[in-house]
Amino acid sequence: MTPSPYIKQYLMTAGPTPVPPAVSQAMAAPMLYHRAPAFGELYERVLGRLPGVFATANPVLAFSSSGSGAMESAVANLVRPGTPALALAAGRFGERWIELCEAYGADLVSHQPGWGVRIDPADVDALLERHPGVEVVFATLSETSTGIVHDIQAIAAAARRHDALLVVDAVSGVGAARLLQDEWGVDVVVAGSQKALMTPPGLAFASVSERALERARARPGGRFYFDWSRSAASQARGASPFTPAVSLYLGLDVALALIEQEGLENVWARHELLARAVRAGVLALGLELYGDPDDRSTVVTAIELPADVDGAKVPGTLRRLGITANGGQDALKGRILRIAHCGYFGAFDMLTALSGLEIALDQLGHAVDHGAGVGAAQRVFAEAGVLAPA
Repeated sequence: MTPSPYIKQYLMTAGPTPVPPAVSQAMAAPMLYHRAPAFGELYERVLGRLPGVFATANPVLAFSSSGSGAMESAVANLVRPGTPALALAAGRFGERWIELCEAYGADLVSHQPGWGVRIDPADVDALLERHPGVEVVFATLSETSTGIVHDIQAIAAAARRHDALLVVDAVSGVGAARLLQDEWGVDVVVAGSQKALMTPPGLAFASVSERALERARARPGGRFYFDWSRSAASQARGASPFTPAVSLYLGLDVALALIEQEGLENVWARHELLARAVRAGVLALGLELYGDPDDRSTVVTAIELPADVDGAKVPGTLRRLGITANGGQDALKGRILRIAHCGYFGAFDMLTALSGLEIALDQLGHAVDHGAGVGAAQRVFAEAGVLAPA
């Protein structure tokens, strides 16, 4: 049967995420020449706003690429064949650090305690004690394949004790999960535009400490487009080193202004509330959350699907209801469903997602107490005053 054109579409994935209408409207403006003064003003304004969401005084380097490009920039600038490195992986995107380090020939130690496991900072400390030559540690803030948010503050302290640089993949975490780069002593944070920064895919960022930038400068060669020194020097002159994604900067400028208007602490609090409500709804339905219990999981909630349904059919069933949510990856395919709440999301988006989940499970043969999940989430929002009239 052909889907009705009147079924509204709800994007509940962890990236790309919904884009605020004001961002879309800004991107529809006529094209700017990237060397014209008008774009120069926009570029400098965006670069000036970016450090705020990273909680850093560092200039944030910007690239026209996916978030994985920013990850590769970190490895390309800090790793040479034989560089001792430690990669921490407890999910699909942590494993990307391993793949990148191997591609650049690192002398790699990998720590993989299992998907859904929160990295123990004590284990990181012990690994660095056993491998005193490690120069760079690669970690993940928000592991979207499992819903876990790792304790980067404690991991950073362990890396500092052993004089190792810490590089953090915060592609989905920046703007959604608490991260204080300078206060915590994180050397490099990489991110992308298409998640909590509420802009379409295509921009990537690397917030690089002076210590990490000096390490990169001391090891020239082995990169070109992603060369941090080239980008830093060009950005300091107010110009992009290469042709930038002009329309995306128009949108990002508006998105960053929205974050500034809300206030970063309030942005984090909103994400924490959305996540708490979704978790309450899931548990009220008698379902389990996947992985180690983690109240910091403000980016995406991973739900274990009941054994009496074909889990592989859940995403498709939701899609026919107009809701797009992520299933599991790799070994978790058919075992979990992931509902995102990072970026341009509010209370009624979460209620819609939970309502859709109830209907989908019922259609697939699982006994559902209709309204139980939605009601539990409503109570969380009501207690927080979100659903009360102004």
